[in-house]
Amino acid sequence: MSKKIINQISVVKLFFTALLFVVTVATLYGQSISDIQNVKVDNLSDAQLEQLIKRAESSGMTEQQLEAMARERGMPATEVAKLRQRINQIRNKGSVVSGDPSQNTTERKWVQNEEFFQEKEVVLTENEKKIFGFSLFRNNNLTFTPNLNIPTPQNYILGSGDQILVDIYGASQFEYDLKVNNEGLIFIPNVGPINVAGLTVEAATARLANTLSNIYSGLGGPSANTFMQLRVGNIRSIQVSIVGEVFKPGNYTLSSFASVFNAIYASGGINKEGSFRNIRVYRNSKMVAEMDIYDFLVNGNQSENVRLEDNDVIMIPPFEKRVEITGPVKRPGLFEMKSDENLKDLIKFAGGFSNTAYQNIATVFRTTEKEFKVENIDNQNFGNFIPKSGDTFVFGELLDRYENRIQISGALLRPGTFALEEGMGINDLIKRAGGLREDAFMNRAALYRTRNDFSLEMVTVNISEIVNGNEEDITLKREDVLYIPSIYDLREEFYVIISGEVNNPGSFAFAENMSVSDLVFRAGGLKESATSSQIEIARRVKDDVSGKLAEIIHIDIDKELKILGDDSNFTLTPFDHVIVRRSSGFQRSRFVSVEGEVYFPGEYAIVYANERISDLLKRAGGLNQFAYPKGATLIRRNEFFEGPSENEIKSTNLIGVKSNLQRIKRDTTEAEKILLNRIDQKIEEKGGGISNKQGGLLIDEFRKETIEELVSENDTLDFSIVKTQDMIGINLSEIIDKPGSEFDLILQEGDILSIPKQLQTVRMRGEVLFPTTARYREKGGFKSYISRAGGFTEKSRKKKSYVVYANGDVRRTSNFLFFKFYPKVEPGSEIIIPTKKEKEAMPLQAWLAISTTLTTLVLLWNNLSQ
Repeated sequence: MSKKIINQISVVKLFFTALLFVVTVATLYGQSISDIQNVKVDNLSDAQLEQLIKRAESSGMTEQQLEAMARERGMPATEVAKLRQRINQIRNKGSVVSGDPSQNTTERKWVQNEEFFQEKEVVLTENEKKIFGFSLFRNNNLTFTPNLNIPTPQNYILGSGDQILVDIYGASQFEYDLKVNNEGLIFIPNVGPINVAGLTVEAATARLANTLSNIYSGLGGPSANTFMQLRVGNIRSIQVSIVGEVFKPGNYTLSSFASVFNAIYASGGINKEGSFRNIRVYRNSKMVAEMDIYDFLVNGNQSENVRLEDNDVIMIPPFEKRVEITGPVKRPGLFEMKSDENLKDLIKFAGGFSNTAYQNIATVFRTTEKEFKVENIDNQNFGNFIPKSGDTFVFGELLDRYENRIQISGALLRPGTFALEEGMGINDLIKRAGGLREDAFMNRAALYRTRNDFSLEMVTVNISEIVNGNEEDITLKREDVLYIPSIYDLREEFYVIISGEVNNPGSFAFAENMSVSDLVFRAGGLKESATSSQIEIARRVKDDVSGKLAEIIHIDIDKELKILGDDSNFTLTPFDHVIVRRSSGFQRSRFVSVEGEVYFPGEYAIVYANERISDLLKRAGGLNQFAYPKGATLIRRNEFFEGPSENEIKSTNLIGVKSNLQRIKRDTTEAEKILLNRIDQKIEEKGGGISNKQGGLLIDEFRKETIEELVSENDTLDFSIVKTQDMIGINLSEIIDKPGSEFDLILQEGDILSIPKQLQTVRMRGEVLFPTTARYREKGGFKSYISRAGGFTEKSRKKKSYVVYANGDVRRTSNFLFFKFYPKVEPGSEIIIPTKKEKEAMPLQAWLAISTTLTTLVLLWNNLSQ
């Protein structure tokens, strides 16, 4: 196909694409708003939707009115919801601007950078926050938008631009869709023009019914069979002017349902100099309403919030009188006052007094012609005192004191605070408190009394004598505090301690006649590992100056918690420490593992404390034909290994028992239910607690802390590289040939004997040109493997190179004079070439110092030689 034909096809495609776009846009833009019910919102772009909104605004409709009309025209509810969502999205983007910039109007705009119409919260100054009612029209959550989804009020006055929907139903049926023109007329087919401008909906309904009765004979009259209903569809828009003390005075296009509040909100609200109580509405140059916003804020009354009409003027004058009230009132702040209002009205505006207010007197700070002055107003004169502009009223709070309070605490049934009555004494107060407890200390009590100069006095009281009537009762005074101690408050708390092989060791409250068996019972009984003999009791020594620190007592006890022998009557004293030792014959199972090239790899229990690697190897069946003994290694836990505690091991095992019981596909027996309950209780008791190692020694913990401290003090060390297991190099061939020798290590819990297969490679790492892994050659030396990795780099530190063997052993390069002796390489070895430390460049000052020193030495030498 020629290039010319291809170009022609491209031109045709471009032409048809442009034609389709023009047809689509023309179809949308040519579409009347009255056909909005046929619009598919998902098919509209943002630009097309903006054009639709602008068309509605040019007709005097708000977005709410557009939605109402779409719903009235029959648009599905789902499409109306989509339309609302798309309009909100465009408004949030700030892409829709209503109104003609060339006109001298200040319509509300959906632009995000406008100060008063943006979605974000308006920040008020501290002075603005104090003005009562100021935030009413500066709150984005309160827009006063008129509700268009309600029936049109019967007193709504029709005007130019309103859409009137007339439904005829009954014997005759018809629908009229009429619009009031600029002359205030509607045109009804076969009837003619009818003037409805200025009529209410109720009056227009009567006029139309009278007119249409000439066409529909059954309309009206006592025997009517045809009926009529008048509705207002598309509400017209009106223009009102807002002047005076508002943030944005000007002309505004609003819904005909709009009220004074809607207009004030559209103008950004009343500014800090404006009046909230003297808002005037002018219609045809006459004042038709005067509004007091305080009536809405204080009483919730909106009766004065009149509906606006076209060309109404709203006047917001400056305030005439504003005063401030502070102190314990519910709404402190700045309030506007009328000339006939008094201080009592101001307190009402402030929400009344709070609970802590002192209401008998008010202090007012006011101005004179020359200076300030202070006045006091008694509460009897609150209704007569007329505030003056600029006054500041201050109310005080109640004193933080009580006129008749007394208190009692200590060993009583109901201690607390009580009211003082005339002639009330200690006996009366004790009765008010429910009486003394049995543990009350009767010989001495303390009465704390506040003197007239607010100093504190303590009076010693013998409660026993006063209660028994042997001493005269003490008359109480205001703010007296009586403290009667318990006998236990005057002595040390008694307890006993049990530790060792019991299920719940710890401290327990001491009880008289408590035996060792009782304490073991409180501690949950003996563990399986506990010895039944030689239980040791450490008892405090008193009144002994010989240097003896404790008295040690030994007793025997059986598994049934019975004390044996002559100690059956032995009882504990306060602060005794009972120690239950572990049985010398009890040993917890410990396990090691074998992996790799043995006949029976796996986990093995340590039989004897001195069991060695050779013993473990025999139990594993010995080496198989693939084993490489030189590569065998022993992996051992160190002090950083954290294993589960004995309690956690028990909890895990009990959970396993519970799981297996619940897995059985049958009804649980009574014995199994009881067992499950016991297991749940034991799991709850033993849950938690991590030990560093099972049966670990304190020296291991000390080593760990020492290393951690070393790492924290040395910035060059990284604690993250510290491992919980170490690889110990062993000589398995020597162990097999000489069992029990120094090469044959004694096993420890958690040890892993790892025996690899025959290794056939050598790895090169570090400062070589090409780190790699090479095949092992029997006659290959250290340098030959380095050559196979490309040789040393310029940064290589040859003197410090070393070899890590398969069993974990390490050998480094040795140096003698100018000769280097490299270690032998074996299968599975890893050759490591470290990096040279970078030498810091000598600064210029150092070079100058050296030069100066050398020059000085040369001059000195010359002088000495002469």
